[in-house]
Amino acid sequence: MSVGRVFIVGAGPGDPGLLTLRAVELIRKADVILYDYLCGEGFLAYKREDAECIYIGKRGHQHYTPQEQINRLLLEKARRHRAVVRLKGGDPFVFGRGGEEAEYLRRHGVPFEIVPGVTSSIAAPAYAGIPVTHRDYSSSVSIVTGHRRADRDSEEVLAPNTDTIVYMMGVTNLPNIVEALLRSGRRPETPVAIIRWGTRPQQRTIVGTVENIAELAVKERINPPSVVVVGEVVRLREELSWYESLPDWKADLPSGNAGDKTLPFKTRKPSALSGGEGAE
Repeated sequence: MSVGRVFIVGAGPGDPGLLTLRAVELIRKADVILYDYLCGEGFLAYKREDAECIYIGKRGHQHYTPQEQINRLLLEKARRHRAVVRLKGGDPFVFGRGGEEAEYLRRHGVPFEIVPGVTSSIAAPAYAGIPVTHRDYSSSVSIVTGHRRADRDSEEVLAPNTDTIVYMMGVTNLPNIVEALLRSGRRPETPVAIIRWGTRPQQRTIVGTVENIAELAVKERINPPSVVVVGEVVRLREELSWYESLPDWKADLPSGNAGDKTLPFKTRKPSALSGGEGAE
């Protein structure tokens, strides 16, 4: 049986301008695109008019499509089409389940390619003016999931002994993260930042400490999608913040014509947000 190829593609953290050239090339050639919650809008502007687009994303813990069904869908489409793009937010191998999907494809004899993307664990802090490493503040960084698999016996959150910790998918589990940080020896006054909708026009950042960040997040109504950064590098935001103070402007988005070579880039100063909408 003839079988196509699946391209597991990282779409980056949200700003379509951070999409890689390889990702754009594959989206333009794809017969089928299976995409996640944060991969719509400008990202699909490159697709062919006749490309089949299937939304299989999730918001928070609300999985619209179970992972097992996604795996079967990839296999089914690869057996019917030459080029299938699995478009994922961030990087597919950084808490993106790209490894699980690649394993499934390999077991079923489907060739695949991994296309790395800009991970929000690095990009969101950068857009907030927070370098995750700095010679004066941090020589090590950990990227940690903010919650464990529901089917695991222990849901204890990790708090590695690195200068900087970036928690993904952790804003709804902040009390447990704080407990883990204190238990591991972090000082209560250690700076913490939460970046919501990182790299997008509506990006918003709050800064607190290990001691008060959970309370502050509730007060400011910070919801997913958010990235939590812990460590002394957070202090640099006061000096290096740049994105959220940009002037109010935006470039025109492309028409979506496959022949349009313009990058779908949009950057503007965000309006005040209530913090009530959106999910991880």
